[in-house]
Amino acid sequence: MTSSKKKANKSIIPEPALRRLPWYLSFVKMLRMQGESLVSSTRIARGVGVDAALVAKDLSYVNLQGRTRVGYRVEEMVEVLEAFLGFTIEHRAVLLGVGNLGAALLADKGLAQFGLEIVAAYDVSEAVVGQVVSDVPVYHIDALEEMIAEQEAQIAILTVPIGQAQLMADKVTQLGFKAIWNFTPVRIQVPEPLVVQNTSLYAHLAVMFSRISTAQALSQP
Repeated sequence: MTSSKKKANKSIIPEPALRRLPWYLSFVKMLRMQGESLVSSTRIARGVGVDAALVAKDLSYVNLQGRTRVGYRVEEMVEVLEAFLGFTIEHRAVLLGVGNLGAALLADKGLAQFGLEIVAAYDVSEAVVGQVVSDVPVYHIDALEEMIAEQEAQIAILTVPIGQAQLMADKVTQLGFKAIWNFTPVRIQVPEPLVVQNTSLYAHLAVMFSRISTAQALSQP
């Protein structure tokens, strides 16, 4: 499959399918660790809790074709999915806001396994500026503009207080970042083509609490 066709496929894959692909990847990587070489769409479906037909359709976007009564080759699936999802390419990022959440992300060395390398962090607090947190140096936010060329980062991770979210988004936009991974509950506004990925823990909490309430209500006699 040519690189142009791969890019075309990635551009048209529905976002829900794109979100499911890492589930499949994690499952088949677990199977690989267990020494298994083949897996069916039915088994993947059971492993991640989706319909088998949906698995086959999702994998068709990445040009993975299973064989009847045989399934998919585990090793090939891992290689193809990792490449398709961009996990084999290093994406350099800086983190803005070294609070509890920011420090936790710096400590998560698993991110590097998925292609994200946090090369520096920025804050305004004297308690952390000048320190090294989980092997990542922390600078004052005022140094971001002069340091960015040296660090060659294209992604900014926002874990700042909500009152600073839009201000920091404006700052990284002006500095030419390509994407923002936004962990604040603020829906920041940025011009195209800058990419924003919102990951709100609070929104997920709200969904979970709502589902708990619904489940409790349905279980009442």
